[in-house]
Amino acid sequence: MRACPINCIAVKQQFRTCSRITNDVNQMSRSYPCLSILPGMLPNYDPNDNEAGMKILEDLTENVYQIQQGVLEEIITRNAHTEYLKGFLNGQSDKDLFKKKVPVVNYEDIKPYIERIANGDSSNIISADPITELLTSSGTSGGQPKMMPSTAEDLHRKTFFYNLLVPVMNKYVDGLDDGKGMYLLFVKPEIKAPSGLMARPVLTSYYKSSNFRNRPFNRFNVYTSPDETILCSDSKQSMYCQLLCGLVQRTEVLRVGAVFASAFLRAIKFLEDYWKELCSNIRTGHVSDWITDPSCRKVVPLILSKPNWELANLIEHECSNKSWEGIIKKLWPRTKYIEVIVTGSMAQYISTLEFYSGGLPLVSTMYASSECYFGINFKPLSKPSDVSYTLVPNMAYFELIPVKKDHEDATQDVQCNGICEENCMEEETGKEDIETVDLVDVKLGHYYELVVTTFTGLYRYRVGDILMVTGFHNNAPQFRFVHRRNVVLSIDTDKTNEEDLLKAVTKAKLLLESLGFLLIEYTSYADTFSIPGHYVLFWELTNKGRNDLPELDSKIMEQCCSTVEESLDSVYRRCRRKDNSIGPLEIRVVKHGTFNALMDFCISQGSSVNQYKTPRCIKSAEAINILDSRVVGRFFSQNAPCWEPV
Repeated sequence: MRACPINCIAVKQQFRTCSRITNDVNQMSRSYPCLSILPGMLPNYDPNDNEAGMKILEDLTENVYQIQQGVLEEIITRNAHTEYLKGFLNGQSDKDLFKKKVPVVNYEDIKPYIERIANGDSSNIISADPITELLTSSGTSGGQPKMMPSTAEDLHRKTFFYNLLVPVMNKYVDGLDDGKGMYLLFVKPEIKAPSGLMARPVLTSYYKSSNFRNRPFNRFNVYTSPDETILCSDSKQSMYCQLLCGLVQRTEVLRVGAVFASAFLRAIKFLEDYWKELCSNIRTGHVSDWITDPSCRKVVPLILSKPNWELANLIEHECSNKSWEGIIKKLWPRTKYIEVIVTGSMAQYISTLEFYSGGLPLVSTMYASSECYFGINFKPLSKPSDVSYTLVPNMAYFELIPVKKDHEDATQDVQCNGICEENCMEEETGKEDIETVDLVDVKLGHYYELVVTTFTGLYRYRVGDILMVTGFHNNAPQFRFVHRRNVVLSIDTDKTNEEDLLKAVTKAKLLLESLGFLLIEYTSYADTFSIPGHYVLFWELTNKGRNDLPELDSKIMEQCCSTVEESLDSVYRRCRRKDNSIGPLEIRVVKHGTFNALMDFCISQGSSVNQYKTPRCIKSAEAINILDSRVVGRFFSQNAPCWEPV
């Protein structure tokens, strides 16, 4: 047997001292020495050792069943006496009983427990380990972000996950340790709950943690952005300083990126607006006076150490060109790829990214959420449309709800509404007798909704993601992300579902009904050609009792736009007001008969006359053109909606 790259003796000593470790996991440790496991199912290894990292990934994906069983038993054994599990299991830790008695739930089911913890109740309601913070999700509930429990150990799990990305990228891209990454990373607003726990987005939590600040020193983890610029709470100052540092170190940059495609494009737009000032700073060797954050003013001059006329002239030459096609490769010539999430709702930005990239690969490395980190893209250089994620079996216990799919209807939806599989899948929505399958039992080509049981207090929780099985790496299934359940509009981290959109439109149309106007039909789409992107609503209006178009008062229509925005959830409003990552909402009024024309087009593409209903969100370019060709008035929200941290 090949020598184990891990210090097995030290790990086993820790292993034996933890009374919660189960017999199944002990047996797995003996069978697979490279999987010597710390409490929490985390292998211990040197993250600078790429060979060890790849060996761990191979072991994890080879022994999926054993690891998943160990994860489930570890979670149940730890938490059997929590209030939540005790109510179903009466203190027992039997795995079969867990799946028989503990229900599959959504956020509304567990929200009361989490709110109790937020208000100061004991963590033992749901977790034997102390809840150390609450992670705010981009999903919504009642207009507010969801709050997910997190523990100190979970930060180590995320760090372990991030470390595994390094050997995968090094396998496919040579020489990444010879330079730096220009990653544009930002923190979001956070609040303190009545309990004293911080409530903040998952990435803000990680960037502010000692795990991030003290990350293993290897060249792959060296960024052009000093930590102080990433942690700057003023997003404009943070963006400016990170771009400035990235430009000064342009010859060292081997990869560029942000978390989401939308954030990276926002950085390009920011660069378009500020390149002259950035050049001036580089030319003089001084940071602009409006950069007032003390930490930024302290660290940026260390990088912008002296005047550099040559570099400023080069950047000025490239940025003053009429076209910015390929600008990334021109400004950072050694760049090997752009790392951004371009799956799910971020796929709408691919063509724009390709325009700016100069032919660089678009790499989506990971699949994660506030609830849990899920999977890794083992083929990072694959085309965005071919990206699949391999679920890492020691992150959580995974179950999947089979989702039925009508392939014929799917084709019609893609052609007509451009909603892809959103309306083509018959999803299980009831809470009784929901059938799940284990991770190792999924079938190639089938669709599933993801359910997780985590180390942090979520049990059989429906994440809301619809996935399709595309293959296997060893014994670990690989999934393509299809869509979020019920989400129809998304620009950044916002996720607006059909119900929320309907409620917002219903409030806005009351302004018109009082004047004798009626809203006959509406639909929407996410316009991502502008930066930042924005929501567009198409409205067909009429006078009461007549079919002619009313005279439109721009003030009233602008008020309708603002009312819709004020009625959307807190994540949307934060993106609009605080982050400036979403532009003003737009209402385009179309002439009478437009939605009949849209229906005719859909029927011509194969939709059933009897089953046709107006799509509340469209992505088909042809359908959008039909609507746009009949627009008689365009109106924008004039004020950003109110938002305060909640």
